[in-house]
Amino acid sequence: THAYESMQGSHSEAAAHCISAMASSIPKLLLLLLCTYLHTLVAHGGYDLQSYKVLHAGALKSATINCSQPKVTPSSGGVTVPLHNRHGPCSPVPSTKAPTLEEMLRRDQLRAAYITRKYSGVKGGAGDVEQSDVTVPTTLGTSLGTLEYLITVGIGSPAMTQTMLIDTGSDVSWVQCKPCSQCHTQADSLFDPSSSSTYSAFPCSSSACAQLRRSHQGNGCSSRSQCQYIVKYGDGSSGTGTYSSDKLVLGSSTVKNFQFGCSQSESGNLLKDQTDGLMGLGGGAQSLATQTAGTFGKAFSYCLPPTTGSPGFLTLGAATSGFVKTPMLRSSQVPAYYGVRLQAIRVGGKQLSIPTSVFSAGSIMDSGTIITRLPATAYSALSSAFKAGMKQYPPAQPMGIFDTCFDFSGQSSVSIPTVVLVFSGGVAVNLASDGIILGSCLAFAANSDDSSLGIIGNVQQRTLEVLYDVGGGAVGFKAGAC
Repeated sequence: THAYESMQGSHSEAAAHCISAMASSIPKLLLLLLCTYLHTLVAHGGYDLQSYKVLHAGALKSATINCSQPKVTPSSGGVTVPLHNRHGPCSPVPSTKAPTLEEMLRRDQLRAAYITRKYSGVKGGAGDVEQSDVTVPTTLGTSLGTLEYLITVGIGSPAMTQTMLIDTGSDVSWVQCKPCSQCHTQADSLFDPSSSSTYSAFPCSSSACAQLRRSHQGNGCSSRSQCQYIVKYGDGSSGTGTYSSDKLVLGSSTVKNFQFGCSQSESGNLLKDQTDGLMGLGGGAQSLATQTAGTFGKAFSYCLPPTTGSPGFLTLGAATSGFVKTPMLRSSQVPAYYGVRLQAIRVGGKQLSIPTSVFSAGSIMDSGTIITRLPATAYSALSSAFKAGMKQYPPAQPMGIFDTCFDFSGQSSVSIPTVVLVFSGGVAVNLASDGIILGSCLAFAANSDDSSLGIIGNVQQRTLEVLYDVGGGAVGFKAGAC
């Protein structure tokens, strides 16, 4: 099963269960074996008692579906909108068939490889803010096939409902507009600029158009002297149209003069899943986060739900207290991305002996990459330690980029070692069980070496409220937020 219900489990509890269960009708031999095994584990495993989490393997089948908005209290002046997985019962668009895990992992490789390539010429990895700018590759954004999380907004006067994928790795937001020469099918009506009283197209002489050109996303001028944009993605797809502004409605708040692309033509597999467009949350000038920093403040957060049957949220103007925080690294050459420095990993309560230098390239936080990519040396240590804590389950065949897989057949619940990511400043993030195992494999992958940029993917971020405190230069984490 691809989703599990998370439960903290400790061996002291397990031992107590063994004693109380003696009187019940469980076959005595099986029980004896189980109790002996647990006792041995506690006595000789060397793991502390809080070092395991219990996964309930059947949870997906019986999981209650609750798509109502989680209770979130944004800071004063902030705004929160529900966020849903694009597949499954909570999706605001008709659910297209979810791709298989293998297909998702294949697309994920495209995105991760693309991000790594983008940084390959950047000195200083994830944080080179001191460096002078050099030429930026013209293909911005990333492969879109991995984007999974949607928000619903209103654009125009009167507001037209638009369902958009969020992406922390993109800056320019866009929706499909009438008239459209080449568009994908979508659930909502196409945005019609002519029926909005507050719509305007940017002239080529505008400062917004000049900014777009500086970001290498300008695409010349139309015959009516309107600013044209282009977004190109790592999978070869692209979209073009008129750079525009209009009123944006987010929950109960309104943003005037929101800049976005009015997409009139696309090529490649831009989006094939009924959604209307993309909302960029990157660190560049055109992103929603940057544009609304003056209104809501220079911080936003989100919580990605653990399953497709539960909701998360996106908050602009997030309160910045109550989080554990690590310094945010920024690159002047790739401004869209938010970087962090991983410095250690703990498995089952024990810190792995990985030299700190292994993590020196830094990592980026990415809502659109699925699986966390670690330096090769760090992944190797993680995989070995995790296997050692999972000896009771037979190994299974590798699947795609996953090489640490287990056979859970016949198990109603599975006990897995905790995994804690430790970031710069000693910030320890204890991953939810949904953030450790995907399918029946350890949900991490290795980079080809230690010098490539790491990526903290969305599986590892599930259930955490992740704070991007751009003004304060920090990335924060809060457990169990959705």
